[in-house]
Amino acid sequence: MSLELLACRLDRNDEVPNVELAEKLCGSMNKKGIREIVLGLKSNDQAVANDCSKVLHVIGQRKPTLIAEYADDFLAALSSKNNRIVWGSMQALACITPWAPDTIYRRLPEVLAAYEKGSVITIDHSISVFAHLCNANDDYRTRIFPILLAHLAKCRAKEIPQHAERIAICIDPENKKAFVKALESRLHELSETQKRRVTKLMKMI
Repeated sequence: MSLELLACRLDRNDEVPNVELAEKLCGSMNKKGIREIVLGLKSNDQAVANDCSKVLHVIGQRKPTLIAEYADDFLAALSSKNNRIVWGSMQALACITPWAPDTIYRRLPEVLAAYEKGSVITIDHSISVFAHLCNANDDYRTRIFPILLAHLAKCRAKEIPQHAERIAICIDPENKKAFVKALESRLHELSETQKRRVTKLMKMI
């Protein structure tokens, strides 16, 4: 059973067993084992749930198509009282949005709610979710791109470089001007290092 290979079940305090389990599940394309890990997100044992979240994030990074079908499970987990599960689920969603955009868009209010009240990590990855949704189709972009521009206008200055880089994946000739304008309006708030990073990004697009 996959759960028996989690770090907490092996009395380990590090993430190595979880990463190894994720790689094993990816390598064997073990759908039954992956489903077991997804169900583990709902475990009353917080250590088990947390470890399962880590395993799924690693799978999402390695082979996102293996967990794309569980978009609804990750979306449901955004309302968890366990913050580790919330940001872990948003990480997974950021990995799979290109493969499950319609499912995620249908439940956009839940993603927005998690973004609005989430931790730094939750917010970071929600920006990636929004950017990937913008790439899915024009209707999604029409609704979501203004959210990204509003975010750039209000987020902490130190977050601008990273978040701008996450948003850059959905920039095209039609929205480039608005994106650059949003960044230029915040340049005076940035450190020299941050400013160079943002300026480099603007030149690249």
